[in-house]
Amino acid sequence: MRQARALPLSRRGLLTAGGALGLGALVTACGDNGGSGSGGDDGDGSWSFTDDRKKKIGLDSRPQHIVAYIGAAAALYDFGIEKQITGVFGPTTLKNGKPDVQAGDFPVDRATSLGNTWGQFNVEKYASLSPDLLITNMFDPGALFYIPDDSKKKILQLAPSLAISTGRISMLEPIKRYAALAEALGADLKAKKVTDAKARFEKATETLRKTVKSHKIKVMACSASADLFYVSNPKINADLIYFSELGVDFVVPEKPDKGGYFESLSWENADKYDADVLFLDNRTATLQPGALTSKPTWSKLAAVKAGQITPWSSEPRFSYAGAAPLVESLTKAIQDAKKVS
Repeated sequence: MRQARALPLSRRGLLTAGGALGLGALVTACGDNGGSGSGGDDGDGSWSFTDDRKKKIGLDSRPQHIVAYIGAAAALYDFGIEKQITGVFGPTTLKNGKPDVQAGDFPVDRATSLGNTWGQFNVEKYASLSPDLLITNMFDPGALFYIPDDSKKKILQLAPSLAISTGRISMLEPIKRYAALAEALGADLKAKKVTDAKARFEKATETLRKTVKSHKIKVMACSASADLFYVSNPKINADLIYFSELGVDFVVPEKPDKGGYFESLSWENADKYDADVLFLDNRTATLQPGALTSKPTWSKLAAVKAGQITPWSSEPRFSYAGAAPLVESLTKAIQDAKKVS
């Protein structure tokens, strides 16, 4: 893999298409974290929505030219927003042109890509789309995800920005917020596609809740790079917080790195924690089991010896359709696992 430039660490996972872990450099935007406002047509044809910075975005009409981080686009698509998203940024396609795992079901060929890897954001192309609204995730308070620091000023001058909190809160919260945003943008939350997805999600969560009561299994959420092994923090990551609320027993790292999302370990110390199941980050830029066989400590891990490794979508799609398969996958891994730690 091409080696990408290193970025400061502040949250889980890889943000580059290369082998370097770039978890920080999130752009700090104006406003406070939080906010539970909603929005929509204000009755006079205008449109507004209060985002999770408690920032009210007001437009003359409902936005028709939306540019969104691919994870946000995928979540909105699941709730029924299909035609308004004209541009995307972030890991959208693989080298072979197929959709990246983070694109979910979003039709990547229908939107203009402004950049596929960390640091890429074509400002000129963005301007040519005449954007009404920019939407992205916010893993840390006030930080607009995947907006490059060196061009953020130009980007934020071209259209209002809207941020949804996706870190340090339970996964249900950003799902509900994306549902509210989609509804404000014109989606029908009573559509069969949406209600079926919600029913599947609710069934899956109840099955997981029951499973963990009868299967006493220790799970370690983790991510791998060439140089480091990352143990993720179930008290910071939105999906892990929610799974913990359902009763999943996660390894909790003792010394999380700055930002709190994970503890980085050298490969010599990758066996610091014991677990029965490894919940392994499956994003494109992370290393998968086949690429880790040369790491002695990896091969010695009890869960690896037992073949108890399951993919973890460590940056979940914050929709019912996106989350349901994740819950089901974790449930099956726990059901099939035996105690080895």
